[in-house]
Amino acid sequence: MIVTIDGPAGSGKSSAARGLAKRLGFRLLDTGAMYRAVALACVRQNVDLADESAVTTVARQCQIVAEDGRVLLDGEDVSQTIREPAVSEAASQVASQPEVRQHLVRMQRELGKERNLVTEGRDQGTVVFPDAECKFYVDAHPDERAQRRYQEMLAQGQTISVEETLQQIRERDARDASRVVSPMKKADDAIEVDTSTMPLEAVLDLMERVVRERLNSPAPKSQ
Repeated sequence: MIVTIDGPAGSGKSSAARGLAKRLGFRLLDTGAMYRAVALACVRQNVDLADESAVTTVARQCQIVAEDGRVLLDGEDVSQTIREPAVSEAASQVASQPEVRQHLVRMQRELGKERNLVTEGRDQGTVVFPDAECKFYVDAHPDERAQRRYQEMLAQGQTISVEETLQQIRERDARDASRVVSPMKKADDAIEVDTSTMPLEAVLDLMERVVRERLNSPAPKSQ
């Protein structure tokens, strides 16, 4: 079974995906980390992020592993580095490049073959795995999402105000929702989960219940 969890930055989808994968014993695929890894490679190579050809070349040359909580870029563990604000900003620009998305979507689909997988991102239920058996769309109020990101960055020793964080979130939401290829949106058959005031354990309880119900449901008869 493939379970997709989509949603904007700071919505709690990453924590939900990690927790759900652990509860179910499924593999975890963090697709946002794949775009962040490409962005980091571009930043390190001083590549113009507006140059689609150059960014795509970098993406195709990178060896990326983004599963089960770790992110490796050409064998280097960059799990923490890719969370830095500059990389986050660059990742949103990288993700808007059609050829880059096509390349990474192919990689993601290969990883989803013949395995139980929880995958999170922004287009997993709409584009990458449109036939996934179980889909969720996780969201929260922008102010709450900004506060969460602010606390995360403080914990990492990064200096930024809540206001700046909120502005970055709003700008990224606008880019992700308006891009021509694979815009961020809720799949028609996805279950929406508002985490604004919902504790993580409650979110996981809800998701686990839905997934297990579908795992135990008999397959529909072919017509």
